Amino acid sequence: MKAVSVVIPAHNASTTIAATLASLGSEAAVIGEILLVDDASTDDTADVARQAAARLSLPLRVLPASCRDAGAARNLALAEAVRPWVYLIDADDLHLPGGLRAMLRRAEEQPTADMIVGAYRRRVNGQDRQIKVPSGYQAGCLSNASAYVKGDIRSVAVGSVLASRRLIGDTRFPVGLAYDEDTLFWARLMSTASLAMIQQPVMVYEVSPQRSDDRFMIDPVRRFLQWRRHLRTLGDCNVPMSALKTREGVVALKIARVHYARGDLDGAARFLEVAAAAPKRRSDAWRCLRYRLKINSRRWFSTPRIHLQSAL
Repeated sequence: MKAVSVVIPAHNASTTIAATLASLGSEAAVIGEILLVDDASTDDTADVARQAAARLSLPLRVLPASCRDAGAARNLALAEAVRPWVYLIDADDLHLPGGLRAMLRRAEEQPTADMIVGAYRRRVNGQDRQIKVPSGYQAGCLSNASAYVKGDIRSVAVGSVLASRRLIGDTRFPVGLAYDEDTLFWARLMSTASLAMIQQPVMVYEVSPQRSDDRFMIDPVRRFLQWRRHLRTLGDCNVPMSALKTREGVVALKIARVHYARGDLDGAARFLEVAAAAPKRRSDAWRCLRYRLKINSRRWFSTPRIHLQSAL
């Protein structure tokens, strides 16, 4: 049975989309449709995708859009998906052979499961790093959502999850966020999901640290406050406020570290205050202290040079 709807948001992905589709080629027997959202591309993403899908005999449908937002593009496809299971993958990531079939087999073995989480390979700037195996998940639904928000359990990658269309229902990705929209989406699903895990890697997650960090440098305060408003809506899923505040601290610390690395000490200090005030794990508390000391040290050592330049 071609039980899976594949969702791929794409913006100017002509150099990567053929490889992404080719990586799905071995799963053609279980894929009922591939919904590619061509989101305001100015290159030939759609044509390259159509040619690749034709060669592979994959059931591709291109949905033209002007969302200019990955979450909104995914939402457009989710509204069009008709198969019992939904699989999301980005246009620069790769599916691993047999991954979909392995997750479907796990669903057959555990008939109550409506969200299957697989392992994934993490590749940074084209270099393979470690395999991320799902761990820390519990049988209870709500405990998973809370633990996921806090970062107490292994995060998933877009492309390492198979979710039933019934579970997704009207749940959609937040729109207009610069980061972390997938965390909010997965947490909402986990708040009602019956989870099953497989240890087999099902995809390769391509990571560009510079591109990821760039998101934290543009209008950081406004973007953080916008993200926090969406985060707080998870209270509707009975995720406790303590977990939401912990997440705020985790993200604020990440932003502080990026600003520190790029020399913006004032920005780093501002977000470090948010992180320091949030409930946190011991390791994060140590990081907050360490970065506070680093910021004070760099400020102290830069002061004499400023005075000397002024004198000259």
